[in-house]
Amino acid sequence: MTDIRETNLPEKPVELEEEKKTAEVAEPVQVEASVEEKVEEEQPAEAPQRLTKEDVINRLKDISAHVEDAARTEIDSLKQTFYKLHNAEQEAAKRKFVEEGGAMENFTPQPDPLEEDLKRVMSVIKEKRNEQTAELEKQKEMNLQVKLSIIEELKDLLESPEDANKNYQEFKRLQQQWNEIKLVPQANVNELWKNYQLYVEKFYDLLKLNNEFREYDFKKNLEIKIRLCEAAEKLADEPDAVSAFFQLQKLHQDFKETGPVAKELREEIWSRFKAASTVVNRRHQQYFDSLKETEQQNLDQKTVICEIVEGIDYEQLASFSAWDDKTQEVIALQNKWKTIGYAPQKINQKIYERFRTACDEFFRRKSEFYKAAKERMNENLEKKRTLCEKAEALKDSTDWKVTADALAKLQKEWKTIGPVAKKYSEALWKRFIGACDYFYEQKNKVTASQRTVEHENLEKKRAIIEKLEAIQEDIEVEKATQMVRDLMKEWNGIGFVPFKDKDKIYKQYHALVDQLFERFNISASNKKLSTFKRAVSSMQEGGSQSLYRERERLSRTYENMKSELQTYENNLGFLNASSKKGNSLLNEINRKVEKLKADIELVKEKLKIIDENIQNQN
Repeated sequence: MTDIRETNLPEKPVELEEEKKTAEVAEPVQVEASVEEKVEEEQPAEAPQRLTKEDVINRLKDISAHVEDAARTEIDSLKQTFYKLHNAEQEAAKRKFVEEGGAMENFTPQPDPLEEDLKRVMSVIKEKRNEQTAELEKQKEMNLQVKLSIIEELKDLLESPEDANKNYQEFKRLQQQWNEIKLVPQANVNELWKNYQLYVEKFYDLLKLNNEFREYDFKKNLEIKIRLCEAAEKLADEPDAVSAFFQLQKLHQDFKETGPVAKELREEIWSRFKAASTVVNRRHQQYFDSLKETEQQNLDQKTVICEIVEGIDYEQLASFSAWDDKTQEVIALQNKWKTIGYAPQKINQKIYERFRTACDEFFRRKSEFYKAAKERMNENLEKKRTLCEKAEALKDSTDWKVTADALAKLQKEWKTIGPVAKKYSEALWKRFIGACDYFYEQKNKVTASQRTVEHENLEKKRAIIEKLEAIQEDIEVEKATQMVRDLMKEWNGIGFVPFKDKDKIYKQYHALVDQLFERFNISASNKKLSTFKRAVSSMQEGGSQSLYRERERLSRTYENMKSELQTYENNLGFLNASSKKGNSLLNEINRKVEKLKADIELVKEKLKIIDENIQNQN
């Protein structure tokens, strides 16, 4: 008797129950669906980072020489990288044009020669890929015809049921030929597979296999399916979830094409393969869910940035410093935008265009502000030059009273004129104040006789110090406070003292007043105001120009405080105190607002004191 292991025995019949279970895995899958898809799992999904436009084009030229080995994701990523760099250059050129005074609508981008190189090489790549796709479709049609002819040959084998065993080798040859042919048009895959299975099953039905052969065939199939299960289980450790998914599709195809195993093992082997498949499919789904969630978070961040830029209150941007501060904020938002990844594909371009439109509007308005401000500063420059000429025409006058009044009027007029360009500001001020100082220096030389009055003033101030020292500790606080204020007012009403005694008498007075402040706990604001009055008295001895300079400094401080207060009050309207953190921030800003209001009132009092002293001098 011939050894059954060495005999070319016919293969087992296909078990319909197992084929139904196998079909539950997936429809017949063509792993290599197209030229576009077949290299996706072989190449990384992201384009190289930190490339120049020249690097991108050189890489695309390399790809164009071997299109069949290139991944579509790499090509798309390289193209996106090029236009990101290209757009960044255009945006930078536009901002520079606007910042240099150009109008946004007059900006014309310069042609980029590298963009033409990119279009040429992309055209070559597209043409070659189209050729590959056409060739692949042609091959699929040829494969379809071959598989149809195999089905016809299977039909012919069924016409001779008495020769089924004899035809078995031909049947195996047709099976092998079928399995070697992979790709066919997608529309024909399922119908073609059903017809093939139908005639394979009919052929097996004709075979009268003995139990020994059947067990041998089951054993071979079991070994194959165990290897497929092990391969599917190893995919759980594959780092790339997408690659693992595509590899699993190939294993599904092989599992489907492998014949049945012993009936008692079918459910077990199928459950094992199905469990391994579930792990891979779940990881694949989680990967895309995570990607989708990340893209949505990116969209939320970008939407907030758009709303911040769109919500800029341009009415509050009334100074160069305000525009500079806001420009830094917008640039910071632009840098933040660059660190955020892509939004969902369907809205990624729209959200970018929204952000770019908001930024363009900001820089357009900034350009308009600077243009208008430049015109106003030019007008202010001419006005201040005129005042300089008038002051220079008066500086040599000996009509002291009339000229002093005229110069005082010029100084007041100077304060009403807005700022000029920084490059002219200091020189222009020195020119103006220099003419005024020259006049007052000449006037002081002539009025040396006033020294007698200064000695009288010294004695008066010494008398005030004696009165301050005489205030007893047991006196009522309110009465003591009023006495200190009256003596301080009297002190401030006394004119200059000799220069050599000025510092000594001032320090003595200042120390005594501070001591009284501490003793009777006079308010800090009164103390500051009193200290300032003493400082003003000292300034008077240096001439009225010192008072004018101090007043101009205080005026700038006053305006800055008002602007800062307005900013805080605006911010209060946007804060939500529903959370502990929000409530804490709200309280902090309220404290700052109250302090700022008190400081503003103090500055106003100081301005009032200076104005009174200037008026008394004139």
